[in-house]
Amino acid sequence: MSGTWQWWVLVGVVSLVGCRTTGTAVREDGKLPRQELQFDPVEVTADLELEKLNDEELFAGGTSAFAAGDFKQAARYFGRLVDFYPQSSHRKEALYNAGLSHQRLKAWEEAYHRFSELADAAKGQGDALEAAFRVAETQYHLERFSEAAELLATLAHRKDIPAGRRMEARVQQGICELEGGRTELAETTLRTALSEYEALSDKDEVEDYFPAQAHFFIGEVYRLHYESVKLEPSKGTDKLAEDLNYKAELLLSSQGHYLRSIRVGNGYWATASGAQIGAMYENLYEHMVHTPAPPELDAVEAQVYRQELRKKIRVLLTKSINIYERTLEAAERIGSQNAFVDRTRESLRKVRELLLADADAEQDAAPPPEPESEPHS
Repeated sequence: MSGTWQWWVLVGVVSLVGCRTTGTAVREDGKLPRQELQFDPVEVTADLELEKLNDEELFAGGTSAFAAGDFKQAARYFGRLVDFYPQSSHRKEALYNAGLSHQRLKAWEEAYHRFSELADAAKGQGDALEAAFRVAETQYHLERFSEAAELLATLAHRKDIPAGRRMEARVQQGICELEGGRTELAETTLRTALSEYEALSDKDEVEDYFPAQAHFFIGEVYRLHYESVKLEPSKGTDKLAEDLNYKAELLLSSQGHYLRSIRVGNGYWATASGAQIGAMYENLYEHMVHTPAPPELDAVEAQVYRQELRKKIRVLLTKSINIYERTLEAAERIGSQNAFVDRTRESLRKVRELLLADADAEQDAAPPPEPESEPHS
């Protein structure tokens, strides 16, 4: 039986008790006597504890376990019902709940198999429609990004489901494409989702979560472009300046989309966007402070280069601090608490320390004041 069913399978041990013959003498025709092999009987039982329960009892037990947060037990009860009572009136609901139980346990493969049996991305309604979205989610966690994106594209093109579900499918499709490395396609899909959202006469049909998420992930597209630009002083000052300017432009493009996400007003993605903006300024600081001066500069020119770089670095650190502080203020105002908030708080502490260390370094590097000259007699 498949391990994905989360059953305990008890199999009786097969043992050979020996060979018994029907006779010991050689038959008159010279042929060897026929031998009959006998084995102990084998009994296979799916789950002794649940074996005697009917479908009503299994459904009630699964529902009770799920409500109590015992998802492992719920998966057992619902799974038993699905596999042994195919004609039960509870089967479809049990199938969905079995998938949901496995999903809560992060048993993505098992969840995928349960949801897949029920899902209908092209025409399904009710649980069949919900299961299609769940299938895409399990595929995402299983890193089957292409399959998930294809299924979500089918959902996004349906005109018989609410605008909010189409928006959800389109945004999730773009995210799967981005995770699968298809960056340009992902940006196109996410921009299409936002265009469809802006075209709605009643935007209340769509939760603010999804347009905010779309803006956030377009910001992620440009952040990935930003990270791909490397600063290499060995290529000379002109190339270094060109790459630095391009990197700064990508940072600003990414920041622009994060800010749009913040303006949508969804607490989760506003916090996430603020955290990413601050992290990008912090990242640019790390690049600049650890990039050596171009080799063609002499000692005096290199010192001037580092002085100018220090000014730029101070600006980056100050911007990062401001954004982190505003992000935390917004999170406190709306009562948001998530991993992005924790990361922002830690990053703020780190950047403040960097700014203080930079100020101390500048003070240490400053030339000592010249002594006042004595008046001539």
